[in-house]
Amino acid sequence: MFQALISGVLKTNHEIIGVFRQENIKYPALKRFLHDFICPSPDFNFVRALKLKDINAPGVNSPKFLNEISRLKADLIIVGSWSEKFSIQTINAPKIACINAHPSLLPEFRGPNPYIHVILQDRKESGITFHLMDVNYDTGAVLLQKHVVVTNTDTGGSLKLRCCDAAKKGIIELLNDFQNKINNPVSQNEQAATYQPQISLSESILDFTKETAVEIDRRIRALTPWMKCYIPYKNEFFTFKDYKIFGKPSDKPAATIVKKTRNSVFIVCRDGRVIHFKGLSIKRPLSKFYTEFYIEYFMKINSQAI
Repeated sequence: MFQALISGVLKTNHEIIGVFRQENIKYPALKRFLHDFICPSPDFNFVRALKLKDINAPGVNSPKFLNEISRLKADLIIVGSWSEKFSIQTINAPKIACINAHPSLLPEFRGPNPYIHVILQDRKESGITFHLMDVNYDTGAVLLQKHVVVTNTDTGGSLKLRCCDAAKKGIIELLNDFQNKINNPVSQNEQAATYQPQISLSESILDFTKETAVEIDRRIRALTPWMKCYIPYKNEFFTFKDYKIFGKPSDKPAATIVKKTRNSVFIVCRDGRVIHFKGLSIKRPLSKFYTEFYIEYFMKINSQAI
């Protein structure tokens, strides 16, 4: 999102007077300096290649950041995927406004990483909302929305890429609207608002007794690439490289293991459909050999993956 917004602004006649990277709040100053020197992030390389001013401050609400915004005489602060909550002093620091690019069609899916929740809830459409920032998360008046189609094969990662592309196009349109003084902020409908919290680790553990094969597929796609999903079996948890859903249902109970090979397993879901999980691995020393040994001697046909 950081690079998409910068790329969009550069296609307008507006000037980028400074950028503030996530690494500033992720690492202490010395560690960030060493990280930039030894193992620079894509964002650092992007900023350096464009010769943009890289603002150095410990956070957006710090006196150092506020002084820099004042010194630079910023008209707008444009925010994308930031982890800090902005104080009212920071929101009021630019001459015109602080604007956030949130990757959902607000007021739905407020909160972190809406890409995951959009796919989990089987929505067919998402997008980007540019809105004025206030002291609450994702509640400010809407300036512009760009819609993005969600497909049945989307992962959280692929949806994010298309939302970022929409943000790149949207920021161009938004800044042109500001220049032409035709922008009209619209308050969000609080009755339609939804908030989705960050996903917990427990939600990455597949539950074949509660979800259908299609729902399992959505969960795996939604969490990709941020979190791996796990197949539970007794006291072990298996990751996998690939999977395939079979159309013919089984008459076995949900979570039953109906077939296994050296490094794969076939499991019945709540709707009776079977998923073949391939490339299984247990996170242990010599995982390949241990996994094959465990499947061969401890995993039993007609036992349950719970």
